[in-house]
Amino acid sequence: MGIVRKTKAVNTVLNIFEHNNEAKSVVNLIELVKGEMNKTTVYRILDRLEQDGTIHCFNGKDGLKWYAKCNGCSENHHYDLHPHFQCTNCDKVECLSLEVKIPSLKNHKVDTTDILLMGQCSDCLT
Repeated sequence: MGIVRKTKAVNTVLNIFEHNNEAKSVVNLIELVKGEMNKTTVYRILDRLEQDGTIHCFNGKDGLKWYAKCNGCSENHHYDLHPHFQCTNCDKVECLSLEVKIPSLKNHKVDTTDILLMGQCSDCLT
């Protein structure tokens, strides 16, 4: 399905990811667009952007969903399977540029994976 029209609401959400390379929680995204659109619209846009291969989602600590910009993905396949790091002090989440080898499982096909590393980011260590 994906994004067919780039409405004002879609462009608002896209601009958040274009102008800031950090992952955003769904709660943070809803707060950023408060007054411009309701949370149902935000969720609908996020789902479509993910289907298009524009963003990817993953679970952060406490099961909260986070979103980040994709790199080279398409509507047919997400290629950016990588771990994420969440700071336990400031909650900042980063996509890590590490290649993770997903093991082959007999009689199974792995489509996605969620790897979350937690600790202190460089800002909080100082």
